[in-house]
Amino acid sequence: MFSTETALDLSIARYLQLQRSLGRAYENEERVLTSVRRFLVAATGTDLDYDRFLEWCNTLAGLSSTVRRNRQRIVRNFCLYRQRTEPQCFVPDPNHFPRPCPAVTPVIFGSSEVASMLAAAEQLGPVPTSPLRPAVLRLAVVLLYTAGLRRGELLRLTLADADSAQGVLHIRESKFHKSRFVPLSQDAHRELRAYLKQRLAPPFSITPNSPLLCNCARGLRGYTGTGISRGIQTLFQTADVHSSDGRRPRIHDFRHSFAVQALLRWYRQGADVQSNLPKLALYMGHVSIVSTAYYLRWMPDIAAAASDRFQDHFGHLIVGGAP
Repeated sequence: MFSTETALDLSIARYLQLQRSLGRAYENEERVLTSVRRFLVAATGTDLDYDRFLEWCNTLAGLSSTVRRNRQRIVRNFCLYRQRTEPQCFVPDPNHFPRPCPAVTPVIFGSSEVASMLAAAEQLGPVPTSPLRPAVLRLAVVLLYTAGLRRGELLRLTLADADSAQGVLHIRESKFHKSRFVPLSQDAHRELRAYLKQRLAPPFSITPNSPLLCNCARGLRGYTGTGISRGIQTLFQTADVHSSDGRRPRIHDFRHSFAVQALLRWYRQGADVQSNLPKLALYMGHVSIVSTAYYLRWMPDIAAAASDRFQDHFGHLIVGGAP
């Protein structure tokens, strides 16, 4: 990692090796710990102590309180690991970490807003760096909304990952190194086949490992997170999708909307919601339904559907106004 290894370097290397042996990527953690080590080198320090930690924290002043807190927690977790073999090592006090910013409330939208976005995508013209721009954004909206994909999962899809015959996506090495197969709805399957007719035509690469969603900026390549987010935000604006207080959705709000709409659909269909929740967690690539619950927001429509379900099953047991 550095020209001269110190005890701290060896501890960082062992810590990352341990976490990765447990199936964790720890890429962000490595970046943060490397930044701490570089700071110490620049400050002519060889180890981390209270003063050096505070000085390093001051270099994060331009970041949000949530990001600063997360990075400081990464350092603390490493120091706790190190303390097992070096009891006297410095461990940051979490009581001095900044308070996180309030979580952003997701903007939940439905099929009518998605239809408007698809219409907006059709009105976009191709550009030299992205001749498939309308088709790419249309498929991106469809897969994000109907399959609940994470942005990174969408962008990492290759031609080999899209089974147009069966209508199944292979999500490889996603969060926590988990892979899964995602069957598509009939409508999404139809959209995938329509997109592939354009994507597989000359002059685009048809090698199995080439990106499903591609552009021609500096040669054929996949979209970046910034690039696809910029295109999706254009659709949000053109289709006038916003919350009641005027906020535009984030691209991650597709995933929230997918989960909420699935829950609402089950209530309206009379399905067993509780038994379906583990299936939803599996489909979304979650370790447990605890992670899935984060996406299931309270909405008046869901409250009304749940109330109607309760009324249908137990309304006869409730007698109001009886003496």
